[in-house]
Amino acid sequence: MTPAEYIENVTKTENVDHKAITARLMLPENQRLMHGAMGVVTESGELMDALKKQIFYGAKPDAVNLKEEIGDILWYVGILCDTLGITFEQVFETNIAKLKARYGDKFGETQALNRDLEEERKILEE
Repeated sequence: MTPAEYIENVTKTENVDHKAITARLMLPENQRLMHGAMGVVTESGELMDALKKQIFYGAKPDAVNLKEEIGDILWYVGILCDTLGITFEQVFETNIAKLKARYGDKFGETQALNRDLEEERKILEE
């Protein structure tokens, strides 16, 4: 397949109903969710860049910068939580319950590779 053929096939599966997309994007809750999600991704990239410099380039560890980036990520997660009407505590508790269902009390590669997604979904929906 050539690059041109690939692009032709890509455009066949693209949602081009821009009027509907714009209407959904204009909903305030979707704008806040996009802001939060974009912020998490952006700040996660900054966190990874700091770690990359430390691990691959030999830069000195900068715990102050890492703490800042983690704080920025949490700020955006706070926007997401507020928009969804959930608390950090709910996220914490649900996440740990899911992980306990998956691993019990300790991580295991077998459990990581053989997850019971139906059981995990039940926990997440509670």
